[in-house]
Amino acid sequence: MQQVYQKSIGAYLFPPERSIPHASFVEKPSERQPVLILQILCALLGIYISALAVKSAVRTFVLPRSAPDNVTSIVFRSIRWLFNLRVSRLTTYEARDQLMAYYAPVALLSLLPTWLFLVDIGHILIFYGLGVSDWQQAFVLSGSSLLTLGFAQGTTFWHILLAFEEATTGLILVALLIAYLPTMYTAFSRRENAVTRLAVRAGEPPSAVEMLLRFNRLWDIKRHDMMDEVWTDWEIWFSEIEESHTSLPALVFFRSPQPDHSWVTAAGAVLDAASLTASVLDLPPNPRVNLCIRAGFIALRRIADFFGVEYNKDASFPADPISISRVEFDEVYDRLAAAGVPVKTDREQVWQDFAGWRVNYDRVLLALCRLTMAPYAMWSSDRSPIR
Repeated sequence: MQQVYQKSIGAYLFPPERSIPHASFVEKPSERQPVLILQILCALLGIYISALAVKSAVRTFVLPRSAPDNVTSIVFRSIRWLFNLRVSRLTTYEARDQLMAYYAPVALLSLLPTWLFLVDIGHILIFYGLGVSDWQQAFVLSGSSLLTLGFAQGTTFWHILLAFEEATTGLILVALLIAYLPTMYTAFSRRENAVTRLAVRAGEPPSAVEMLLRFNRLWDIKRHDMMDEVWTDWEIWFSEIEESHTSLPALVFFRSPQPDHSWVTAAGAVLDAASLTASVLDLPPNPRVNLCIRAGFIALRRIADFFGVEYNKDASFPADPISISRVEFDEVYDRLAAAGVPVKTDREQVWQDFAGWRVNYDRVLLALCRLTMAPYAMWSSDRSPIR
């Protein structure tokens, strides 16, 4: 009776015309296709995101040329926006300078967690594409591999191979930042050594006029040997910052140890002093002065190019005006003449000559002053307010 009852129930639940064959429980290829396509897309997206992080690290630290990177730019812009929120509430330059001294180091150190985050997200997607169907498990596998913790392991050869690759990538990114910090601080030290020495010769803040007046008091300004040494040293300095501040652009934002020092205002003072020497001083033509000016404005232009500063590469005066007025120039001319510095007598011509030199670097100099929040200095940051 019991067997008959079971058969009747089975016949009632699964009659012959409604019975489901065993083969119908097997997943059909058409049902598997959408999942497979999703896994492939996730794997490709993960590879792209991980490669983006590695590419950013290579372009930022390894590539020995100017190569702007979107990831690095986003990190630095985001950190700058946060700092600007606080800076806007400060009333004194000293307070702003003290706060902004942390900007470059914080932004630089923020690159590493950003890169590791991108690598982590990318490998989560790749793990999913390789068959790890549970997102939480993919997250645990990726995090354990990236941080070399080893508490989670894959179940297939490809999972284990991917874990090794992710761990290696994470270690390389950490090693890159650690290895290049001494390089950056070496370049920073060389830059600041010249900036500090300029304070002795051009005052604090640096002034092109003060530089020429001190030379005239301490030495005979007509002596080419003393002046040539200065122009040659600064020509080399300009070449060095062009290389270091474009291949390692974070250096642009590293502030000087002294609040009233800045590599940008130092560059402006030297370029103005050289331009005044070439145009105003009644001295024989000196090619070293011209080379110093050319090295200077080329260096500033290359750095400005990296940050997308717009300027006219073929600028010429008077078609392109400069930020120095004729009244300001005449005051400097009178001050030099009153101190006994030999000056040319044709004021109109020397003004045209000076403006012809200044127009080559006027716009980029003021833009870099704004970008770096440079301290007050004559003919540079004094007409470049923080925006």
